Amino acid sequence: MLARRYGLWALIVVLVGVAVLPLPDFWITQLNYIGLYSLVCLGLVLLTGVAGLTSFGQAAFVGIGAYSTAWLTLNTGLSPWLTLFIGLGLTAACALILALLTLRMSGHYLPLATMAWGLSLYYLMGNLDALGKYDGLLGIQGLTLLGWEVGQGRGFFALTWTIVVLAALAIVQLLDSRAGRAMRSLRSGTLMAEAMGVSTLRYKIIIFLIAALLASLSGWLFAHFQRTVNPSPFGLKMGIEYLFMTVVGGVGHVWGALTGALLTKLLEDQLQVLLPQWLGTSGSYEIIVFGIVLVLMLKFLPDGLWSFVDRRVPRARRKEDWAGAPDLPARAKPEQGELVLDVQAIRKEFGGLVAVKDISFQIRAGQIVGLIGPNGAGKSTTFNLISGVLSLTSGNVVFRGEKIGGLRSREIAARGMSRTFQHVKMIPDMTVLENVALGTHLRGTKGVVSAMTRLNRSEEQQLFREAQRQLERIGMGAFLHEQAGNLAMGPQRLMEIARALCSDPALLLLDEPAAGLRHQEKLALGGVLRQLRAEGMSILLVEHDMDLVMGICDHLVVMEFGTYLTEGTPAFIQQSPAVRAAYLGTEH
Repeated sequence: MLARRYGLWALIVVLVGVAVLPLPDFWITQLNYIGLYSLVCLGLVLLTGVAGLTSFGQAAFVGIGAYSTAWLTLNTGLSPWLTLFIGLGLTAACALILALLTLRMSGHYLPLATMAWGLSLYYLMGNLDALGKYDGLLGIQGLTLLGWEVGQGRGFFALTWTIVVLAALAIVQLLDSRAGRAMRSLRSGTLMAEAMGVSTLRYKIIIFLIAALLASLSGWLFAHFQRTVNPSPFGLKMGIEYLFMTVVGGVGHVWGALTGALLTKLLEDQLQVLLPQWLGTSGSYEIIVFGIVLVLMLKFLPDGLWSFVDRRVPRARRKEDWAGAPDLPARAKPEQGELVLDVQAIRKEFGGLVAVKDISFQIRAGQIVGLIGPNGAGKSTTFNLISGVLSLTSGNVVFRGEKIGGLRSREIAARGMSRTFQHVKMIPDMTVLENVALGTHLRGTKGVVSAMTRLNRSEEQQLFREAQRQLERIGMGAFLHEQAGNLAMGPQRLMEIARALCSDPALLLLDEPAAGLRHQEKLALGGVLRQLRAEGMSILLVEHDMDLVMGICDHLVVMEFGTYLTEGTPAFIQQSPAVRAAYLGTEH
């Protein structure tokens, strides 16, 4: 824990030592390049490591930042500090357009699209007369800060690495925030994130913009460091190298970005000297070595070199500083017996297949309603139609007097309906507390800038206090700081319920919460659900475990082959010949 706590200070001490010690200028120059590369890799940690989006086009954004300041300072005489913001604005505009065009893609299409825009911008830079074509632009002025000439040596080192450390700290703060938890949920797919109220496309665009702006900042520094720009450093080859650096260092770790940039640059320089000596001929053999290293890394160390540190150095326990935080605003709850959900003849067709045919039922406040039926009866499809995961073919769903048919799942969640999943969906490398706090997303307002500048602390305390309250409510208060991936199936399912409760729902939808649980865990689950009903919670339960269903439900709706079969109390359903026929194939 001490190593993590003082690791940053150790890095700062090293950087200050490098700046003041009489190291050769060659090593200062190398460290300057490593700092420039680190900024791009930090963006890729967010883009690829956190959001799971692969991009080979980051070098093109470096080029936009470099060419913007180069052209503007040479042709307009503007201050480089002013051209920085103009370049960032131009980069943001380009990145936003590209994000809107490409981020809805999935699979291999997104990486191919990033290659396409990287190549397009590279050839655009190389063919415009105003940008000097492939010869580029020469004679770019250096940077000055408050009358001090930054230069290309230790002054530039101090400026660059100050920016790198501040950027890394900003990203660390971002990831440990309401917005950061939403970003970290993207990697596991959109279903869970959207159900928690997260606009997944919005956060993908935000991440894409941050990564592009960091790359543009690196390009601005590069132009005033090199004093010349040409298209060569901004092509597809460099885009691949940036991704390589990030993967080697640890694409899921902020400090892995710095590690990957450092080791790759040092290794590249040494190989360029040693390989021709060993082989007796010149050539870009270091590329072959890098390819082999990448294959071996992906095979044996997919989490990168920084994962060694992350596994061996204990994480510091989160300081519990939210005990006195005020309660989050709560929504008005329905009165006991009030109609909460009215499902009106909903229907779902997949081509010519009718999966759900005109199902209708109601749920009232303080009631547990079970939706049961044999395998293939259409229960999960009905559940997904109600929660907005699937669109209705016909019919409607009315929630607390408002028609919600056709709304997205996050819009339905915002109105007070929350759900769990048949297969537990969580973020394994986050703590139980952090996973549950994701459920409070709709109840917070602080965004990316507040998180990066630590202006969100008071709201974070409120969100964590609510997460702790819900965990204690279901008997999991002792698991706050446990890593979620270490939990057994029973506690994981209870954790999902706590996360759903954090959104302050009027209706809780549970999709097979007892699946995979042992007997004692089922008894504990039943106790939790009875407690929630006693507190006035309305629950829709899809479940195959008949002992649990009959023991806790007030009302049951039975489906068969996508159609409504019957409904009534558990006692009525147990005696129904139609239900016995549906489950056993006979009325006797």
